[in-house]
Amino acid sequence: MVIYAVTVMGVLLGGVTFAILAERKVIGAIQLRPGPNRHGPWGLFQTIADVMKLLMKEDVIPAKADKPIFVLAPVLAFAPAFSVMAVLVYSSSIGGADINIGVIYFLGVSSITMLGVLMGGWSSNNKYALLGSIRGVAQMVSYELPLILSIIGIIILVGSLNITDIVNYQAEMGMWFIVPQFLAFVVYMISSIAELNRSPFDLPEAESELVAGFFTEYSGFRFAFFMLAEYTYAIAIAALATTLFLGGWLGPAFLPGIVWFLLKVCAVMFIWFWLTATLPRARVDQLMNFGWKVLIPLALLNIVVTAVIKVWMG
Repeated sequence: MVIYAVTVMGVLLGGVTFAILAERKVIGAIQLRPGPNRHGPWGLFQTIADVMKLLMKEDVIPAKADKPIFVLAPVLAFAPAFSVMAVLVYSSSIGGADINIGVIYFLGVSSITMLGVLMGGWSSNNKYALLGSIRGVAQMVSYELPLILSIIGIIILVGSLNITDIVNYQAEMGMWFIVPQFLAFVVYMISSIAELNRSPFDLPEAESELVAGFFTEYSGFRFAFFMLAEYTYAIAIAALATTLFLGGWLGPAFLPGIVWFLLKVCAVMFIWFWLTATLPRARVDQLMNFGWKVLIPLALLNIVVTAVIKVWMG
């Protein structure tokens, strides 16, 4: 268990570092600008330099902040995002704990992240941070509902919450769930963008009215911890999307299963980068209305249709 945790942590640190670089390069290419291209070949060392700079910055804690909660918040934001990696399965022979309630564990543990957001904003004793954290929690709670509901259709078809069973069912069916559950996939992708506070739903850190939102008062390595939590959670959500809708490690035999898995995760994250580069930020009322009045009804419709088809097929 310790070896697995240390290995996953090491891979995650490298993955997050180059995911940030990849996002900047992709957005730069879409917006017809070079992106990072100075440090190292193709700018590969830029994010490493940024991380080193953050780690060497002074750790500033506001005088009137609630210090214990202020210090704990970044840890509480990151720990659940890392803990969900315990149940992900990357190939038929590589993965974490293959438990029967893997999906429930993932969704339950990942929801704890919002406590870190709330604590970080509240403990800062800053009105912009407080408003950002309240907005962030409202957004994460609202979009967690359609995200969970979008998965229920797959659970109805498979009859299991085990991640390996879901992938094996797609292999037996000869089709990835993105085809019969395309509506659920669309709801999942949109909900995950809001759950991750990514553009165009990056309202908790809207610089036009909230400065940097819930981590306005954070600097140095504590700020880096929040960024690490955000991208770790993004990788985990993309990995779950790959497992549920894209067949996990399934693919032609000329590449190992784990390679197919990682390629699909990168494809999902590329869609998020693409949207970041092209869409303007939504308003708060538009965001909340869309979640409650559009995505949740669509997710419920998908559940009903899936249940009817399941009963009809026997």
